[in-house]
Amino acid sequence: MGILEVKDVNKRFGGLQALGDVNLSVAEGSVHAIIGPNGAGKSTLLNCLVGKLIPDTGSVMFAGQSVLGRKPHEINQLGISRVFQTPEIFADLTVMENVLIPCFAKRDGAFRLHAFETVANETEIGEQAEAMLADVNMLEKRDMVAASLSRGDKRRLEMAMSMVQQPKLLLLDEPTAGMARADTNNTIDLLRQIHNKRDITMCIIEHDMHVVFSLAQRITVLAQGTPLVEDTPENIKGHPKVREAYLGEAH
Repeated sequence: MGILEVKDVNKRFGGLQALGDVNLSVAEGSVHAIIGPNGAGKSTLLNCLVGKLIPDTGSVMFAGQSVLGRKPHEINQLGISRVFQTPEIFADLTVMENVLIPCFAKRDGAFRLHAFETVANETEIGEQAEAMLADVNMLEKRDMVAASLSRGDKRRLEMAMSMVQQPKLLLLDEPTAGMARADTNNTIDLLRQIHNKRDITMCIIEHDMHVVFSLAQRITVLAQGTPLVEDTPENIKGHPKVREAYLGEAH
């Protein structure tokens, strides 16, 4: 059993079958990539995992608990964090203020400690936030306004915001989209460092195969909403079904 188990998930939008009998198992502590051509169902699947969409049929279990019917903030509280394709940050706040915000969650109409319910005081919360900024090499920019950051630094900031909640699973939706090759390589190094240091499970949706093969230990290939292959990166490379899905013809 993986930390994330997707069983026989189907999702339709009118006459369009976006997901068809999708099964996925993500091992705890692993880096698992989901790839496929445009329109393969990757984003639909991700939205089912975080509560933005509800499958028509099937189940999604995380750490033994169903995520179906839960609101996105409730899924977040279970231990799932998401990094979006376009970094979602508070542009008018400082880097440190952005990282502190996820420490609190709205419950019963009041903002209360979320990830740090056992933390005794604000000083310790600040130390935790500083540690996360240090992990993403952003500590020296803690007082900068987030809007002034480069795209690469905004991505680093969003990762710190996601990690400060101490999630068990980090979902990354095309974390290198729109980046130059140098920033892409820096992001690969950053994700590798975070994974090795924190031993966090990661699930990545990505088009850049350089990113996928640099990080993933397991890859699931989708085509037209249906899983084609799930295997190691070594076996995925050159797989005839994968080549057919991407190139339109078998080789």
